[in-house]
Amino acid sequence: MIKKYLQAARLRTLPLSISGIIVGSFLAASQGFFSSLICVLALFTTIGFQVLSNFANDYGDGIKGTDDNRTGEKRLVASGAITPKQMKSAMIIITIITIIVALLLIYVSFGKEDFAYSILFFGLGIASIAAAIKYTVGKSAYGYNGFGDVFVFVFFGLLSVVGSYFLFTKEINFIIFLPAFSIGLLSTAVLNLNNMRDRENDKKAGKNTLVVKIGAEFAKQYHYYLIIASFLFALLYTVIKYQNPFQVLFIIAYLPLIKHLLFVVKNTNEAELDGELKKVALSTFLFGILFGLGQVL
Repeated sequence: MIKKYLQAARLRTLPLSISGIIVGSFLAASQGFFSSLICVLALFTTIGFQVLSNFANDYGDGIKGTDDNRTGEKRLVASGAITPKQMKSAMIIITIITIIVALLLIYVSFGKEDFAYSILFFGLGIASIAAAIKYTVGKSAYGYNGFGDVFVFVFFGLLSVVGSYFLFTKEINFIIFLPAFSIGLLSTAVLNLNNMRDRENDKKAGKNTLVVKIGAEFAKQYHYYLIIASFLFALLYTVIKYQNPFQVLFIIAYLPLIKHLLFVVKNTNEAELDGELKKVALSTFLFGILFGLGQVL
């Protein structure tokens, strides 16, 4: 049974989810602020949010019948491998664990002195949990109304990078939003690619993702924008904060993305996009590491 829950957790999505934490941590370290304990707790908190999101997505789409004829990796509730009740219990357990880790992170970062910051980040944590669940669960699930892209950009881009940076430094430097935009746009590109692959099935199931709303051709153009804009924001940050040639290391992460974009341009069978998801997700993870290293070398 543990193997089934690990499958539902979709471990391949975890490198993507922690990319923002990696960037935020490196940026803080480049300013002379770093704590290994804060970094580890932030990583585990984010992993908790991602696993909860994956469980909720499996549960929500499963009970609504959206995953009955999906392409790619099978979903556990839809296939009957895990019952809705079992998945709901797993969601409760992972929520409790994530809240505990998040509280520990907040205490280690802010202690008893910065109570206002503690309340703020606790509120952000609760909002993250609610957003992870409401993506596909419930009648007003925003993933079914085209707002999933906004959630991913805000929570896995802005909040992940800027929030983790603040945990270390206790300050907001607005230039940090540039690499946060990059991570947010790349993460959104992964979701868009996923929705492009599932467009026909989602349309039949009444899941009105942004791709379903704008159509296949506009979804492709949107995809090009997401990846190209992410590069430009990272480049702009590098130009403004340039100190050494190592800061352009992140360009290496875009080499497989060039090949990916060419594949998307020529693609006529949306099911074939499934193999591209891993490429974009791992490229985002690689970007996070290389961009971060470029700031501290």
